[in-house]
Order: sequence, then structure tokens, then C-alpha cells
Amino acid sequence: MLKQQTTIERPVSYEGIGLHTGKKAIATFKPAPVDHGIRFVRVDVPGRPEILVTPRNAKYDQVAGRRTILTDGTVEVHTVEHILATLAGLGIDNVVIELDSVEAAEAHDGSAAPFVQLLEDAGLVKQSAPKRFFKITRSISLVEDGVEIVAVPYNGLKISFTIEYENPWVGTQYASFDIDNKTFASQIAPARTFVLFKDVDGLREKGMIKGGNPENAIVVKETGIMNDVPLRFRDEFVRHKILDFLGDLFLVGLPLLGHFIAVRSGHASNVKFVKKISEELKSDGFHRQQRRETGETGKTGKGYLDIDAILQIMPHRYPFMLVDRILELEDRKRVVGIKNVTMNEPFFVGHFPERPIMPAVLIIEAMAQVGGVLLLSTVDNPEEKLVYFMAIDNAKFRKPVLPGDQLRFELELVRLRNKICKMSGKAFVDGELVAEADLLSTIVDR
Repeated sequence: MLKQQTTIERPVSYEGIGLHTGKKAIATFKPAPVDHGIRFVRVDVPGRPEILVTPRNAKYDQVAGRRTILTDGTVEVHTVEHILATLAGLGIDNVVIELDSVEAAEAHDGSAAPFVQLLEDAGLVKQSAPKRFFKITRSISLVEDGVEIVAVPYNGLKISFTIEYENPWVGTQYASFDIDNKTFASQIAPARTFVLFKDVDGLREKGMIKGGNPENAIVVKETGIMNDVPLRFRDEFVRHKILDFLGDLFLVGLPLLGHFIAVRSGHASNVKFVKKISEELKSDGFHRQQRRETGETGKTGKGYLDIDAILQIMPHRYPFMLVDRILELEDRKRVVGIKNVTMNEPFFVGHFPERPIMPAVLIIEAMAQVGGVLLLSTVDNPEEKLVYFMAIDNAKFRKPVLPGDQLRFELELVRLRNKICKMSGKAFVDGELVAEADLLSTIVDR
């Protein structure tokens, strides 16, 4: 499915108390441009240093393992997992989060539900570039000290989690969810943080949970919870672990595609796992995340779709899939894509055996497929739609296209009205114009 990057429409602020520092903190969420990513800004520090959400900047609290930390090596922000989980759950790609304290403000009830409401009230806005996903392409695992985490390929984002506590009130719980914005908001975000009563004194001796109380955390004794408010879910404890896990996974800095299975995991092992998958997947396309870390966004910074993403959008398959990559995609404006023409193309068998030339009609078809990506990006659920030709005007073919050539298609959107689209397209080889045409298309249901 082709999805566009998302930010918020207007700035919004949340004031709360740091769970561990006990200090008042204000978090202000602000819109950010395409490919900006998630950045925390310490407005209480001279120079307002920014910390980008990436595996490189992530670490965990080594005192008790109860919070996730981001650092640029000079300044830090603490307890970011609930905010990151909310951004991941709502599908927000680009936002600035200004903090006036070292620790992020905790929601008043210990869940992420107030952050969901805050950001939904701010308005979610689609941006003029496709999302870049961090896709699990092979099984990756972390096993240490009784903790197990496994990631496997999956067409979507799914989290399965098991907790095991000696406390009989918590006990062993298992839950599994396919994560989307509705599921997150209703089934995960309301789950509150919890602490075992027997651990409270020890944590406070370590200088932690200074801002904790029965209003923002579930306190669990051997015989039940000490809170006046009942559990929101029968398995609220494991749901909150999924909430924390989702936030820690978003340290990758990109939305995830994969099935993540965790047993007895916490912030320390979560962060270790994020660093492990980021290292192991660099060779599988993680270079895009590296470009974001260094402030680069690819050749143009306007869009990028590899063949896997294109196949999720377009219905075409071999031997009629005639686009290999989208290099630029500007919403409702233009698209640039490429087709690598090899000697193995099936049409060269008969056109012509002794002098292979790409048929002109297939050059136009490839051009139309590139334009189809742009057109489908303007509708919801593009995987349920088709693009049909209505007319081809002003077609000109200036030079033969031969095996070994790389066709670069550039299309401009001239008009889009009532699902009828007119585009002006050109095809180049090595910078030289080889074909051009005006295309009229429409969107229909599959």
C-alpha cells in the first residue's frame, strides 16, 4: 500500500510531571517537513540542541532499566517511550517535540491515551512524499538472560508479547495485535504503566519514580491492585508492555513492517534489539535511514519507492511490469521513475530477433505505469484501484530504445478532476529525449 508521510496540522502542548524526576515538564509538538523525522529539542538548554530519533542516539537506563533515553552525546531526553509509541501508533513521521526538561512529561494517568487525544486534536496531515518503511526481510533474534525477541517478515506491523511475573495478580499474560491507528488508540494506548509494590522502596532509593503515584501508575500487591480505579483491560499489564515495546521499536526512526515477538522483554533488551536489527539490515536497504541520520534524503529528497513498494500499489506483474523504481514523487504534481531495459526482455524475442528495439507502444505503457503511481497516490486504499487509459495524444518517438538503456520517465500532472487525470510525459535515455506523450487516464475499482 502506498502511504504518504504524515505530520500534524498545528502545534499542541502537554504539561505533566516526569515519572522519575518528579519535575514539571511541558512537551510541545510542532509540524515538521517531509523527511524531517522525529526530533526532540531541549529548549531549556542554551543553543536548543536537537536529538534525532535513531538507533545511534538510543540508550536505556542502566540503574533499573525502567526508561528509554535519547542522547546526542552532550544532552539527553528521558522516558520517551510513551510519546514514541503514540507517534508510531498514529503513523506520524515528521514532528518536532520541544521539551523544557530532561524528562518527557508523563500523561496524567500513566497511559498514552492523553497523547493520542492531543495529537488527534492537532490534526494529522498527509505530506507530499511517500512513507519510507523499515522492513524486516529475514528472521532476526535476541536471546539473553531469559529474554527472547524475534522479528520475522510480515505484511504489516504485528506485535506479540508474553510477560511472566511471580506476582500472582499479574502472572503470565499473552497478547498479540496487528497495529494500526485505530487498534493502537483503542486497545493499546489506554493501558497504564504499572509497578510491583515490593519494588517501590528500592526504586525510590535509586532516585527513581519520584513523580509516581497511584493516579499515574497501577500499583500491584500480591492480593490485587492498590488503585481505586479498576483495570481497563483484563490483560492491561501485557498491553502496556506492548505499548512500551512499540515506542522502543520506533527508535529505528521509521515505521516498521514485520512481526515482532517478545518474551519477558524490557527497555534494556528492547534497545539492544533495535540496535541489532539496524546493524543487520543495513545491507537490506537500511542505507535510507543512514541518509536521514546525516540529513540526506536521497537524490532529490522528494520521494522514493523500490520495486517491493511499487508491486504493492500496481496490479501489473511479469511480463508486463515496466517500472523498476520511483525516484521522485510530489503529491499531485510530478513523478520520476526508471525502467532498466535488458536483453532478457520477452518482447525482444520477436521485436526484432536480429535488431532488438523496444516497441514504442511499450515505452508509452511504461510511461503510463509511472504516471499511474502518481495518480494512485492521490486516493485512499490505492491497492483497491486500477488506472485505465482513456486517450493518448501528441505521441512522438525520437530515438530507438535498445537493450542496455535505462529509461527515465518524467511526468507532470496537468489536470485532476473527478478521477480523470491528464499528464504530460517525457522519456529520456542518458539525458536525451527519446519519446513524449500526453496521457489521459481514469481511476476505477479493481
